Amino acid sequence: MPRVLIADSLSPAAVDIFRQRGVDADIKTGLSKDELIAVIGDYDGLVVRSDTKPNKDVIAAAKNLKVIGRAGIGVDNIDIPAATAAGVVVMNTPFGNSITTAEHAIAMMFALARQLPAADVSTQAGKWEKSRFMGVELYAKTLGLIGAGNIGGIVADRALGLKMKVVAYDPFLSAERAVEMGVEKVELEDLLARADFITLHTPLTDKTRNILSAEALAKTKRGVMIINCARGGLVDEAALRAALESGQVGGAAFDVFIAEPARENVLFGAPNFIATPHLGASTNEAQENVALQVAEQISDYLLTGAVTNALNSPSVTAEEAPRLKPFVALAEKLGALAGQMLDYGIKAVDIAYEGEVSKLNTRPLSAAALAGVLRPMLAEINMVSAPAVARERGVVVSESRQDDSPIFDSLVRITVTTDKGKRSFAGSVMAGGPRIVEVKGMDLDAPFLPRMLYINNLDKPGFIGALGGLLGEAGVNIATFNLGRIDAGDDAIALVGVDHEPDAKLLARIQALPHVKEARVLKF
Repeated sequence: MPRVLIADSLSPAAVDIFRQRGVDADIKTGLSKDELIAVIGDYDGLVVRSDTKPNKDVIAAAKNLKVIGRAGIGVDNIDIPAATAAGVVVMNTPFGNSITTAEHAIAMMFALARQLPAADVSTQAGKWEKSRFMGVELYAKTLGLIGAGNIGGIVADRALGLKMKVVAYDPFLSAERAVEMGVEKVELEDLLARADFITLHTPLTDKTRNILSAEALAKTKRGVMIINCARGGLVDEAALRAALESGQVGGAAFDVFIAEPARENVLFGAPNFIATPHLGASTNEAQENVALQVAEQISDYLLTGAVTNALNSPSVTAEEAPRLKPFVALAEKLGALAGQMLDYGIKAVDIAYEGEVSKLNTRPLSAAALAGVLRPMLAEINMVSAPAVARERGVVVSESRQDDSPIFDSLVRITVTTDKGKRSFAGSVMAGGPRIVEVKGMDLDAPFLPRMLYINNLDKPGFIGALGGLLGEAGVNIATFNLGRIDAGDDAIALVGVDHEPDAKLLARIQALPHVKEARVLKF
């Protein structure tokens, strides 16, 4: 009988599911790191929420561990690379608390509009300050959604029911999906200029960190009110404090902070600021939903091998795994290449398979490719959830197969259609490893390295020397240098593997080189 350790508080209904399915579940909450290390070796599965932190030391001690299940969406407390290296599947329950979190955002918006917390404190202190607490109606106001996924869509639906106008900024939201939701798709600057209320519903990634920076806040309508029930770090907290004090921002309500638990914060005490202690998922219904989901998912995996909502493992059978493994790696890295090269909203993704790979089960390959494409903006996406997330955002995903490949035994090509056109990337597996073989229609042969420079330039004499000189001056060592071009003097690309990531200043100097059209850092 498989054994599962429940290390954080979980609904009793989840324990019942484990036992009904034939899984032995032990409840041991509040364990210290050393106590967890001492017992984890006895278990096949581990269930956590946010308190327990399965880090590399815990995972190293978990000799029998096969799966970690997070009852909820955030997995910041789990060392996923260590789990992956140890062959431990990490699962979460991404949709169990969506309604609860959306409702909390709406509640915060009402509280801001009518200054409810301050009015409550004043009234219970024996004051009767009717004239002090002059609020605003939500009716006919414009709500700006930053992020229009599952939770953002629920917030939009509720706001439309309040007769608000909703505008949404989300690079993955298609025009057709926006129409279905009843929202207007806009660019970020348009949203900042028009919104009376702004609510954030996007993961924290390199692209979304400080999406509401000091510069962005300065572009908002004066008196705007901001709600963040998504992730700390989406808003520059110090800049927001200054904007609240100046009146540029009329109020803010935060459920999440950069540092949690937030015992102290620059925003505390700011004018018309409301704070709650990360209560977005704190309802009985949400706790029940995520508990039941994680119990079902872990039971399925331990008893049948079925994988659901895994963040580090594709859905494949034991028989398929050896053949698919190198192509899954290729598809995900090729997708990551495509995703990092996009600056506009995605309308469609086509994955084409040529040669021997076209005869395999390509569903996990396409899911891996799609997860790679979407991950730069949606950090917590995985191979299982990626197709559903793409459908939710109106992204059209298609596959094509061709029995023969003109040059390679197997070729995978990803073509992404955006608002500005199409970009295509192709790769193959050589000597068991994934390689980049085509970008922008130009042939080349490059490995995927952890840090790479992508440069698109005109093929003119002196470019390679100038680039090498800049990297050398900055102390950035070149690991690999791969070139592709159309013809002399025409469009060319360089994929440069580097040992250290170039900083923004160095990237700007590269961008300023003669004939350079585009330069960016890629991470794999």
